[in-house]
Amino acid sequence: MSSRIPLLFVHGMWIGPWCWEEHFAPWFRDHGYTVETVALRRHDQRHSPGLRTTRIREYVDDVIAAAEKMPSPPVVIGHSMGGFVTQLYLQQHTAPAAVLVASVPPRGILAPTFRTAARHPLRLAAAGATMSLYRNVSTPRRARETFFSPGLSDELVRQYQARMTDESFFALIDMMFFVRPRIEEVKRTPLLVLGADRDSGISRAEVAATAKAYEAELETFPGAHALMLEPGWAKVAERIDTFVRSKVGAATG
Repeated sequence: MSSRIPLLFVHGMWIGPWCWEEHFAPWFRDHGYTVETVALRRHDQRHSPGLRTTRIREYVDDVIAAAEKMPSPPVVIGHSMGGFVTQLYLQQHTAPAAVLVASVPPRGILAPTFRTAARHPLRLAAAGATMSLYRNVSTPRRARETFFSPGLSDELVRQYQARMTDESFFALIDMMFFVRPRIEEVKRTPLLVLGADRDSGISRAEVAATAKAYEAELETFPGAHALMLEPGWAKVAERIDTFVRSKVGAATG
């Protein structure tokens, strides 16, 4: 019987499974993997009812449900908030390996949020008043500032921004103050930590601190926060492929 390494991709704030299906999911399927992309609840429309009060552990439940449907425990690959969700998932669930891509660090998102607030104080005040985080991605210009480097075309930025949604205000508060992964339990899983050298949200120092906390492999790539959509996405995919094969073994079609 053929063996195909299962991969489960977890998206982050404001985006959805489409961010993986653009490049990564077909690339990994072509390279012999079984691939699923989890849809975190209430990310199916721009302003889904109940999204703003969704808790971070509800997103963890979505990952658990998706993983349980796969033929064997998957390698979990999480981006940004999805990386934080992945860390929480790994506390109590076995995975052969995991990858954190421009991930919220284990110490939470307080520092990145304050940096954004320093640049855009009125935007933060509006978010607090309305419990809506959509203003951070409400135009192509703002989406580029949050996610993309100057190297990504204006047309692609417009296409991607049109698919972005609001995000849970309560999940943000959880990541800022109340929820933290248990590092000793997470680090039982072999981890690869990836960062971007032009990420406006998660700094290179925070990426390095995440890798240090988990005694994980670390690599930084040219580009901005959404490494899976940036012009250099293929190099990132290749690095993940090399890591997974080194920890799990070769996938065969």
